[in-house]
Amino acid sequence: MRNLDVVLLSAVVLLLLFGLLVVYSATRGLAETRGDSFYYVKRQAIAALLGFAAMAVVLTVDYRHLIKLSRLFYLGSLLLLAAVLVVGRVGGGAERWLAVGPLSLQPSEVAKISLTLSLASALSDRERVEGWRGIFIALAWLVPMWGLILLQPDLGTAMTMAGMTLGVLIFAGAPMRNLALLTAAGLGAAVAAVVGSIQGWLPVLKPYQVNRLIVFFDPYRYRHDEGWNVIQSMIAIGSGNLFGKGLFGGSQTQLNFLPARHTDFIFSVIGEEFGFVGGAFVLLLFGVVFWRGGRILLQAKDSMGSLLVAGVLSMIFCHVLINIGMTLGLMPVTGLPLPLISYGGTSVLTTLTSIGLVLNVGLRRKKIHF
Repeated sequence: MRNLDVVLLSAVVLLLLFGLLVVYSATRGLAETRGDSFYYVKRQAIAALLGFAAMAVVLTVDYRHLIKLSRLFYLGSLLLLAAVLVVGRVGGGAERWLAVGPLSLQPSEVAKISLTLSLASALSDRERVEGWRGIFIALAWLVPMWGLILLQPDLGTAMTMAGMTLGVLIFAGAPMRNLALLTAAGLGAAVAAVVGSIQGWLPVLKPYQVNRLIVFFDPYRYRHDEGWNVIQSMIAIGSGNLFGKGLFGGSQTQLNFLPARHTDFIFSVIGEEFGFVGGAFVLLLFGVVFWRGGRILLQAKDSMGSLLVAGVLSMIFCHVLINIGMTLGLMPVTGLPLPLISYGGTSVLTTLTSIGLVLNVGLRRKKIHF
């Protein structure tokens, strides 16, 4: 336990505490609070406590033993993703949740951990990564999950999983030329799917997903319907200026102009009420997470450990990039939460568990002599 990265853990705790404060500001006036202005904060805090409990359990088991069980975790995730398509709960135009008593579970979040463990196991042998072989192995693990997630549909999580897989392949030593060709092919297929869906040739994307892409290019043309969210988000962030309007002082937030402000657009609340300084503070904390996580990656005692960390860091990076990008109007709206900040029990639970895996590798790192 002397190897526990206290700096990384402290950054995670600060992100969570700041997230609870922003969630309270964003939700205290919502009708869904049922007369309790701390309704969402309490649920988020309970999820955080469960997440820290899961982190503690993960830390007690050597990560190599967890990787050995990756196939079992992977199969369980596939079954949960398939169950969503049969008995899942619909929300926001997609079927992504399973009801577990009074709670809801989002299997796609759990699937990210399973995929990371599986990739770390499959790509830890350098000889298997040479040429195209490693890329095909990674795709063999990615595609089944991808297919089930796209059927929900959940384009944001699919993008995150692709980014995770690419990140693991890079650190596994896959040839950069091959990765560049794979990325180009993937982008080409994505463009074809978008154009085909817009023109009605290939019904790959749902109508609401097509609308989000159209709005991305010209939100003000649809300012009274699909473009409303993005426009209000950019107004909120821009009006915060340097120091923000103060806690509970954001007009877009407190007067209910900003939709989904405690989930997808929580960074807009930060920008409006805490300004550029508040947004920079959040990015600084995430920077600390990547810095300390990268340090653990480089000090890992084996390739399985380093690839496990690479997968987790790639996942968090994709979430941060896509979420903040969409609040600024730089990326299409995809419904991805901001890790540890956005309201969402499954997201908080799985993110903390993933951080636990990173800390696990750090606890059992090789000895460094200076």
